[in-house]
Amino acid sequence: MAVLGSLLKRGIGLTGTVIRRRRVNGSKSQRKAFIKLLNKARYTAFGEKYYFEDILSSALFRKDNQFYEQYRQHVPIHDYNKMYEEWWHRTKEGEKNVSWPGRVKFFALSSGTSEAASKYIPVTKDMVKAMQRTSIRQIIALSEFKDLSNELFEKGYLMLGGSTDLKFSGRYFEGDLSGINASQIPFWFERFYKPGKEIARIRDWEQKLDEITKQAKDWDIGYVVGVPAWIQLLLERIIKHYKLKHIHEIWPNLEVFGWGGVSFEPYRVGFEKLLGKPITYIETYLASEGFMAYQSRPNAKGMQLALNQGIFFEFIPFTDENFNGEGEVKPNAKTLMIDDVEEGVEYALLISTCSGAWRYLIGDTVRFTDKKRYEITITGRTKHYLSLCGEHLSVDNMNRALELACQELRISVPEFTVAGVPHDSLFAHHWYVGTDDPVEAQQLRNLIDQKLKDLNDDYAVERTHALKDVMVTVLPVQAFYDWMASKGKMGGQHKFPRVLRKMMIQEWEEFLVKRGYDAPVEANK
Repeated sequence: MAVLGSLLKRGIGLTGTVIRRRRVNGSKSQRKAFIKLLNKARYTAFGEKYYFEDILSSALFRKDNQFYEQYRQHVPIHDYNKMYEEWWHRTKEGEKNVSWPGRVKFFALSSGTSEAASKYIPVTKDMVKAMQRTSIRQIIALSEFKDLSNELFEKGYLMLGGSTDLKFSGRYFEGDLSGINASQIPFWFERFYKPGKEIARIRDWEQKLDEITKQAKDWDIGYVVGVPAWIQLLLERIIKHYKLKHIHEIWPNLEVFGWGGVSFEPYRVGFEKLLGKPITYIETYLASEGFMAYQSRPNAKGMQLALNQGIFFEFIPFTDENFNGEGEVKPNAKTLMIDDVEEGVEYALLISTCSGAWRYLIGDTVRFTDKKRYEITITGRTKHYLSLCGEHLSVDNMNRALELACQELRISVPEFTVAGVPHDSLFAHHWYVGTDDPVEAQQLRNLIDQKLKDLNDDYAVERTHALKDVMVTVLPVQAFYDWMASKGKMGGQHKFPRVLRKMMIQEWEEFLVKRGYDAPVEANK
């Protein structure tokens, strides 16, 4: 009998009940978060330049939203390049009190999925603590998932992320955020944490997977967390190594998979083939810039924003009035606070954080699925959508169309990407679809095209005008993983871009030729 697990679950449940009884007030929570941020950063170089002292006074002593009007007026919107070139490069060079008090010890390396060069995202002590607090909130939320057993709370917690052997520059440590977080785990969690410190330090991705596979038989795993593509690869490797029918033959108590960063639907069919019984899926929104949101209840359509954990959120309606065709925000873009959003509208996310990001365009787009519970779903990236001629095709549309097509064809497509290309004097979309299941490319192409017409009215209109063709190239899934390996982006939080732009299209096509993937099945017309 899982006595400890029963006690832990009961304790978590009682804590969760107390938290639930405190009704979340988004406006109040965000105002508190805002005050804490400005109070701490007002004497930094950034805070002094942008009048944080005056804005803070309005937030403290006025009951209206004048503080936000001042904040919008004084502080410009920053993307990564603007934030780094004007402020963070000074932080990286060792200067203290630049955009957050003190010196920064950690930098998360992140290229997102649209940039080639690495981005250096500061991760302060305050941010590490904020992410740990949000993680605890997520654990407490497990009490809402009534089907989870008492035993789960005594089992191993496998986190598949980047290396904890961070590179030291002489002034700071740099690495994948998952590696930074794993290197800072609380002492009380170490007994549950897998793969353990030694394996977590390994930088070589293949070696790390091999070591985890060798140790897998000795672990009793209840919870797995990571990017779906890399978790699926690991489970496949373990099953093959031990000649298993499914992963539950070696980990019978596996009950939960925590994931984030991408839509899970393209992976679901292939992933569930690796299981011996159903498990619980819990979505999280953890980026290099902070822990934004997590699924707090079963069957929720979205994730609950972490409203008072070191992040102040703003929302920009993702429209032509606010963004240009390249997904870049316009100077006078309209921004909203949490109380002014609407369900079903797509917003680009702005964040101000305890890592010294201010009115920072993180690059993600979200939609509120439940405004009362402050629950969102990620719909894509500001630069990962296609609108060559007004079709306004989002990654959310792409994921859903492909999911519906796969259901009809009974195939699994864990990876895909789409490029907008010239077609005579007009335009076309070129889909590169990764699947190891047999499929007729022409049939897949027709299904994707029709599903997109059903989902997106603008797309349907443009398919009769400027968007003259859709092409589908079917590739083995390994082609996508080989591309990631060639870029040094295997494992961790790395993901394949769902939309290719500019030079990336040429690089991808040249890669396919070089690696012998240049004669795939292609469909158009």
